[in-house]
Amino acid sequence: MLHSIAPWFGYIASLSLIIALLVNSDLKFRWFNGSGNVLFITYALIINAYPVLLTNVILLCINSYYLVKIYTKNELFDLIEFNGKETLAVKFLEHHKSGISDYFPEFNPENIQGKLNFVVLRDLVIANIFSAKVNSNGDAEILINFTVPKYRDFKIGKFIFEKEKDYLISKGIKRIVYKKVANKHHQKFLKIMGFKPDPAAGAAMVKTLS
Repeated sequence: MLHSIAPWFGYIASLSLIIALLVNSDLKFRWFNGSGNVLFITYALIINAYPVLLTNVILLCINSYYLVKIYTKNELFDLIEFNGKETLAVKFLEHHKSGISDYFPEFNPENIQGKLNFVVLRDLVIANIFSAKVNSNGDAEILINFTVPKYRDFKIGKFIFEKEKDYLISKGIKRIVYKKVANKHHQKFLKIMGFKPDPAAGAAMVKTLS
């Protein structure tokens, strides 16, 4: 029975390794690679392919090492406000224009003038750009909250909405409000960050701060 399904372990393992080469973050790369290693180990045990077993045990150890390193790495996060016309911010928005349109198709850089704007630095590299319209009732309507693909491991979100929660509250914000969520991956991110639907308020996703 096991021998009859063994090829499927090999096929799925190969698919995992192929996907690992296509993803755009180190974290996803290691997870898909590691999953492929586990499947190849299972495949090798079933058919007694000891060279395949040995190779993938070693590779699994390497991937596990780097996963632990990623999750335990101490990184420097910082938040810097900007007005909207700064050259670096303009160039960042222009460089990531295509990716931004996938997540915020209605975003217009001209609309961030006079709003609450900041970038998040991760080890002194711009990893995220954030802009929101803060209303008098304490709702911060998101115009953009875009994270560079390499850094989409939820650490940026935790930094903004958890570590910098008091900063947001000091700006008069009571709730973070998304009127629309255009991307399913962003929807998943928001759910993990504690956002909930609020159709009664005409909002797609909402997170209460205070």
